[in-house]
Amino acid sequence: MKKYYVYILKCSDSLLYVGLTNNMQRRFEEHENGINKNCFTFKRRSIELIFNQVFNHVEQAIFFEKKIKKWSSRKKLALANGDFDMLKILSECRNATHSKYNLK
Repeated sequence: MKKYYVYILKCSDSLLYVGLTNNMQRRFEEHENGINKNCFTFKRRSIELIFNQVFNHVEQAIFFEKKIKKWSSRKKLALANGDFDMLKILSECRNATHSKYNLK
Protein backbone atom coordinates (compact mmCIF):
# COMPACT_ATOMS: atom_id res chain seq x y z
CA MET A 1 0.00 0.00 0.00
CA LYS A 2 1.27 3.44 -0.92
CA LYS A 3 1.96 5.90 1.89
CA TYR A 4 1.60 9.68 1.82
CA TYR A 5 3.26 12.13 4.17
CA VAL A 6 2.16 15.57 5.29
CA TYR A 7 5.15 17.37 6.75
CA ILE A 8 6.25 20.64 8.30
CA LEU A 9 9.72 22.08 7.75
CA LYS A 10 11.24 24.82 9.86
CA CYS A 11 13.42 27.06 7.71
CA SER A 12 16.56 28.95 8.73
CA ASP A 13 14.51 32.16 9.09
CA SER A 14 12.03 30.30 11.37
CA LEU A 15 9.26 30.35 8.75
CA LEU A 16 7.34 27.09 8.40
CA TYR A 17 6.64 25.16 5.21
CA VAL A 18 3.88 22.56 4.90
CA GLY A 19 4.04 19.96 2.17
CA LEU A 20 2.80 16.60 0.94
CA THR A 21 4.79 13.77 -0.61
CA ASN A 22 4.79 10.04 -1.21
CA ASN A 23 8.52 9.75 -0.43
CA MET A 24 9.59 11.66 2.67
CA GLN A 25 13.32 11.03 2.37
CA ARG A 26 13.50 12.04 -1.30
CA ARG A 27 11.40 15.17 -0.77
CA PHE A 28 13.42 16.30 2.25
CA GLU A 29 16.63 15.88 0.27
CA GLU A 30 15.14 17.91 -2.59
CA HIS A 31 14.37 20.75 -0.18
CA GLU A 32 17.73 20.45 1.56
CA ASN A 33 19.74 20.40 -1.68
CA GLY A 34 17.75 23.21 -3.33
CA ILE A 35 16.66 21.22 -6.37
CA ASN A 36 13.91 23.71 -7.30
CA LYS A 37 15.05 27.35 -7.27
CA ASN A 38 11.40 28.49 -7.24
CA CYS A 39 10.56 26.53 -4.10
CA PHE A 40 9.65 28.44 -0.91
CA THR A 41 12.49 26.75 0.97
CA PHE A 42 15.25 27.41 -1.60
CA LYS A 43 16.52 30.69 -0.09
CA ARG A 44 15.58 29.61 3.43
CA ARG A 45 17.94 26.66 3.80
CA SER A 46 19.01 25.08 6.13
CA ILE A 47 15.78 23.32 6.97
CA GLU A 48 14.63 21.02 9.75
CA LEU A 49 11.86 18.44 9.56
CA ILE A 50 9.78 19.14 12.67
CA PHE A 51 6.65 17.10 11.90
CA ASN A 52 5.35 14.41 9.59
CA GLN A 53 2.26 12.26 9.58
CA VAL A 54 1.65 9.20 7.44
CA PHE A 55 -1.60 8.57 5.55
CA ASN A 56 -2.71 5.52 3.58
CA HIS A 57 -5.05 7.47 1.31
CA VAL A 58 -3.98 10.46 -0.74
CA GLU A 59 -7.35 12.17 -0.27
CA GLN A 60 -6.90 12.20 3.51
CA ALA A 61 -3.36 13.56 3.16
CA ILE A 62 -4.48 16.33 0.81
CA PHE A 63 -7.32 17.30 3.18
CA PHE A 64 -4.97 17.47 6.17
CA GLU A 65 -2.29 19.40 4.27
CA LYS A 66 -4.81 22.02 3.10
CA LYS A 67 -6.18 22.29 6.62
CA ILE A 68 -2.88 22.94 8.39
CA LYS A 69 -1.56 25.26 5.66
CA LYS A 70 -4.22 27.72 6.82
CA TRP A 71 -3.10 27.52 10.45
CA SER A 72 -0.98 30.11 12.21
CA SER A 73 2.68 29.37 12.88
CA ARG A 74 1.92 29.00 16.58
CA LYS A 75 -0.68 26.34 15.84
CA LYS A 76 1.67 24.46 13.50
CA LEU A 77 4.41 24.55 16.14
CA ALA A 78 2.01 23.27 18.80
CA LEU A 79 1.15 20.34 16.51
CA ALA A 80 4.82 19.65 15.77
CA ASN A 81 5.65 19.75 19.49
CA GLY A 82 2.75 17.50 20.41
CA ASP A 83 1.35 20.25 22.62
CA PHE A 84 -2.30 19.36 22.19
CA ASP A 85 -3.46 21.56 25.09
CA MET A 86 -2.00 24.63 23.36
CA LEU A 87 -3.36 23.45 20.02
CA LYS A 88 -6.83 23.34 21.57
CA ILE A 89 -6.44 26.84 23.03
CA LEU A 90 -5.19 28.24 19.72
CA SER A 91 -8.13 26.62 17.92
CA GLU A 92 -10.73 28.35 20.08
CA CYS A 93 -12.43 31.56 19.07
CA ARG A 94 -10.53 34.52 20.53
CA ASN A 95 -13.23 37.14 20.61
CA ALA A 96 -14.25 38.97 23.80
CA THR A 97 -15.90 35.88 25.28
CA HIS A 98 -12.55 34.08 25.24
CA SER A 99 -10.42 36.88 26.61
CA LYS A 100 -9.32 34.63 29.50
CA TYR A 101 -6.45 33.52 27.25
CA ASN A 102 -3.73 36.15 26.99
CA LEU A 103 -1.86 34.80 23.95
CA LYS A 104 0.03 37.92 22.91
